Amino acid sequence: MAVAAVRRHIGGSSAYISVNPYAVSEAAAATGLGSAGIAMAAAPAAMVKPSLSQFAVRHYGLHKNRLAEKQHELRKFSGKMAVDERSWQPGFGLVNSKASGARCAVARDLEVLFSADSRGENLADRLGQIIGEVVAAADSRARIQILLKYAGSLPRLPDSDCIPSNRVMGCTTRVWLTAKIDDKGRMNFAADSDSEVTRGFCAILLKAMNGAWPLEVLAVPTDALGGLGMGIEGVASRANTWYNLLITMQKKTRWLLGALEGKSVYEPFPSLLITADDMIPEGDFAKAQAKYLLPDTAKVQLLAELLKQKQVGVVAHFYMDPEVQGVLVAARELWPHIHISDSLVMADRAVKMADAGCKHIAVLGVDFMSENVRAILDRAGHEKVSVYRMSSERIGCSLADAAQSSAYIEFVKAAASSPPSLHVIYINTSLETKAHTHSLVPTITCTSSNVVQTILQAFAQVSDLTVWYGPDSYMGANLAELFLQMAAMTDDEIKAVHPLHDKGTIAALLPRLHYFHDGSCIVHNLFGEEVVARVRHLYPDAFQTAHFEVPGEMFALAMEAKRRGMGVVGSTQNILDFIRVRVQEALGRGFDDHLQFILGTEAGMITAIVESVRRELTAGRVQGAKAKVEVQIIFPVSSDAITTTSSSSSSTEESYQIATMPIVPGVSSGEGCSLSGGCASCPYMKMNTLDALLRVCQLVGTPYDGTLQPQQARTFNDHVAGYAVSELGCEPILHMRYFQAHGRLSDDLLQHVCNQDAVEEI
Repeated sequence: MAVAAVRRHIGGSSAYISVNPYAVSEAAAATGLGSAGIAMAAAPAAMVKPSLSQFAVRHYGLHKNRLAEKQHELRKFSGKMAVDERSWQPGFGLVNSKASGARCAVARDLEVLFSADSRGENLADRLGQIIGEVVAAADSRARIQILLKYAGSLPRLPDSDCIPSNRVMGCTTRVWLTAKIDDKGRMNFAADSDSEVTRGFCAILLKAMNGAWPLEVLAVPTDALGGLGMGIEGVASRANTWYNLLITMQKKTRWLLGALEGKSVYEPFPSLLITADDMIPEGDFAKAQAKYLLPDTAKVQLLAELLKQKQVGVVAHFYMDPEVQGVLVAARELWPHIHISDSLVMADRAVKMADAGCKHIAVLGVDFMSENVRAILDRAGHEKVSVYRMSSERIGCSLADAAQSSAYIEFVKAAASSPPSLHVIYINTSLETKAHTHSLVPTITCTSSNVVQTILQAFAQVSDLTVWYGPDSYMGANLAELFLQMAAMTDDEIKAVHPLHDKGTIAALLPRLHYFHDGSCIVHNLFGEEVVARVRHLYPDAFQTAHFEVPGEMFALAMEAKRRGMGVVGSTQNILDFIRVRVQEALGRGFDDHLQFILGTEAGMITAIVESVRRELTAGRVQGAKAKVEVQIIFPVSSDAITTTSSSSSSTEESYQIATMPIVPGVSSGEGCSLSGGCASCPYMKMNTLDALLRVCQLVGTPYDGTLQPQQARTFNDHVAGYAVSELGCEPILHMRYFQAHGRLSDDLLQHVCNQDAVEEI
């Protein structure tokens, strides 16, 4: 973990640092400087120069009076870290060890980074001074003139360098960037754009960056570019371009260092390239996903005929197996009562299908989804419409299971003992759980797309409220981090998120937000540190998408990208909408483009994404768009789903030797995926097979439909606190629907919250 912390700190990605974890952690504990600080001083005592003190003050907040003491303690531990002289080459940035024990190698770049720069200033400071020259101009017109002057000084790139591989991703104009390390080990960048204003901004960055050491470039934080909007009318949004330019500079620098050091680079994740005419999968996992996107027409015809004949509507979740989704999407052209969405909308669509005459509803999802469909149909007066699951066995969900644990009941009881409290429960839980928790404490359901607004609105309507969120621990931690970030925003920025809040109210709610710490989705659980390290290395300039349920590392990556217009965090529908809008924007720009999206959620989303992207690309062609836009969907598959073909890689280079490991297809293919969801595919969702759906359609309404009895959606005849489970379990859902319709909590829910001390615990 110490090494991982070091890698995250320097440049926000791997800085090729590998030191003895024992020595680092021991030194960190003794000095209080932290693992990253120790690694920065991981050279012998002779390398600890006075300039390190200046760097430590600036970047670690160490008080000057304590620096001498810290350095003395560091020197005592530095003797444990031997030096490999062969790696002492300027600019290479390599700190690596193939030996075991306490031995490690230290690059001279660390010495260079902490020594006084030849120009006598820190790179971030130098960048700030250049930006300051423009910001100090009297007005917008004067700033534009300065930018155009900078643009005039920027040499044009030759046409041979204005190629797709040199494009800066995410820019509103076309920007190209090249990079190289000169014979002195310093960075040299060149850039160009089809916009003169953009060229001016490029020139500013190049003036600061050219001649810097590689590790200097990697260490520049994106907040160093805070003044790049510069108050110029019409170009404030272009600040995202300059963030993206910096990210691309750092990416190219990192790759150049890797090439000079002779290190193996990460194997690219599997991906699917979508064009108006074709789909091109790369990697076995992507091929397995793509295989079913163009389904067998005979299967499509058979399913559509059975659905129509038996009057069966189908509601399916986005995470469905690609084979099933491919057939369903195609069959929808022949039978309209087929719907694929997130869990919230499934029950609503089932009601509409029943209203339209469907006698049966097939639910392709996990059990809590079929339970919700059953309950909502009953409340809508469709008790005679049968609801079928796709298996006679239980189709579980790790999140729903977590909410039924004794630990979760204790969590909710703690909420009930601390009025006024509101329990915000994720929609992906059973109806029984919703009923039991609502009997203990006022409860409202939420989705990943409305949870932020739900919680903020609740705090706005009840000033002394305490909110208890569960059961997804990752989403809870991400919410806490999001609100913590909001506390550092301006009032105007906060009001853009929610108009009834400001810095004071956000700061006040932080200690009154609690979340459950022991629940997670087994699929989203995979998007952790190892996956994020690969994404940062290979795709830092791609569009980042992340479901709200992913671990903090993936959440932080997507939030960082979101701040520069290159990411989204939210529900499956939010992710789908984000991709669709980015494709529309690319088509509107009118030039050829290649968009990359990291799919930070279950791989089953690819069917809906392909359908949406192909629809946009086809519409663009019909409308006469001349630009050729390609969309690459990247599957950040965890190594839990990887089978090694060779065991020769040394353990110390494991992070960089993934290239020989092919990705294997999903669980349904029976080729070795981890049953804990190692292929970014939910094993429970895999129980919803096409054969199971066909069997239901063939048997329903026949003398043999009694064999489907074990597959009927569960109904609840039990009572809680004097209410039927089916009735009480629906109340939190209805409270959410009211909130979605009116933008505030209902009077009934508010009354329940304010009078909850009168609620009898059971």
